Formats: sequence, structure tokens, C-alpha cells
Amino acid sequence: MRITAEELSWSAAGTPVVRGVSADIAPGETVGLLGPNGSGKSSLLRCLAGLRAPDTGAVRYDGEPVRGWSARRIARRVAFAAQDPGADSDLRVADVVGLGRTPFRDRRRGPDTTDRAVVAAALERVSLTALAGRSWRALSGGERQRAHIARALAQQPYALLLDEPTNHLDVRHQLELMELLTGTGQTVLVALHDLSLAARFCDRLLLLHHGRLVASGTPAAVLTAERLAEVFEVDAELTTDALGHPVVTYRGPRRSTTPSEEEPITP
Repeated sequence: MRITAEELSWSAAGTPVVRGVSADIAPGETVGLLGPNGSGKSSLLRCLAGLRAPDTGAVRYDGEPVRGWSARRIARRVAFAAQDPGADSDLRVADVVGLGRTPFRDRRRGPDTTDRAVVAAALERVSLTALAGRSWRALSGGERQRAHIARALAQQPYALLLDEPTNHLDVRHQLELMELLTGTGQTVLVALHDLSLAARFCDRLLLLHHGRLVASGTPAAVLTAERLAEVFEVDAELTTDALGHPVVTYRGPRRSTTPSEEEPITP
């Protein structure tokens, strides 16, 4: 499924958060959404997922504007996984994952054989089958994150929108998750903080700064030392791994230039 943002803007309490963002995520593409804290990544994802109505601009799924669509209709096409896996609950893990089947069920009946099979498959894909019967309260942060992603997979959407899904995950599970996402064949837009991880697994990157889209393209085109200094305020070195993917090595925070260190102005 193609997801398109057209001059999308959204404000919170009168403060602009997303500013005129236009982007196009092609069917089956994995796109990384990057930017420092407060750059508007989460708000943009929520607008694209139909959870927030933009002030101006439009969101389209396969060319069709989604403004006015019901939450149920949107949820049959797009699954959103928030950054925070949620508060404590007495539900079993399988029941939490089963919430992903809600858009497809009659509200008057419980899960059927198909629902249970889809939930079991989703749990297996994130290596949580053994914890299906455990209470949500008993899970670690990383386990909750994986269960939350399983819920999105159980929704069987055409597109996955994920807000920093690698939070709380150890290195092994970060790699497994990114391999899973890139292998689904679905359209994926994923907000990430780990720039090297994004460069390794994403087809393209979108870079936000102060709510604006400042760069879009291949990882090698977007991740430059100059851009990282400007947007993330860090001094960094870009190299490539054995497969040609950019790798970011940080030297440290960008050092402010004092007046005595500035180059003299040429008359």
C-alpha cells in the first residue's frame, strides 16, 4: 500500500509540530524516519495512522484521502505501534496480541479459530510463543515491546507504522526485529534513533528537523557529516560496512565555535 503525505501540518496548543511535510512511501518499501527528540516524528506517524487529524494537508492511502474514514476502516489497512508499550494490565500476552484482531471481529463475539491462528503466528514471529499465557504485568520492557509489535502483525495490515520499536530491545532482538520488518513485504515506516541500524535496513530515510522534512533519499545521501552536525548537533564520521551501508561513528557533541576561533572575515 502506498502512503502519501501532502503538505501535512499539525500543531499542539498553537505550537507547530509538523510543518508542511510531503512524503511518499511506496508499496513494500521500508522507510526510516529520523530526527532528534522533538523533531515531530511521533506526531507525523500519528497523523499518517489516522490517530490525529492534520491542521492542513492530506493523508492518502493508495491515492485515496483518508480524512473522514472510520478508525475501523483505517485499522484494516494500517497498524500503528506506539513508542510506549502501555500501562500494566491483567490480560494475558495472547489476549493483548489478540487486540490486533478487533477491526475484523464482530463486537458481539469473541475470537474464532482464524483469530487464534493469526495471534499464534504473530507471537511466533517475535519469539514470544512460550510467553503467550503469561500476564502482561510480568513482562520485561523488551518483551512488552515485542508483544506490542506482535499485536500490530496480528492486525494483518497492508502497512506498518512504528514509533521507535527497538526501544528496550537488546542488540539481538533489534536485529531480529529489523530483519522481520524488512521481510514482511508490507509497506513499513519506522522511526528510529539508531542511525546505523536505519542505514543498514531501510531502503530510504526521511529526516525531520523542527517539524520540517529536511532530507529524503537513500541512507548514503541523507546521512552526511554536515547534516548530522546541523540536525543532531554531533561531530560524526561516516564509513561503510562490508555491504556498503553507511555506519555512523560519533566523535562527540558538536563543539561551539568561540569568537576567537572564528575565521576572519575577508573584506
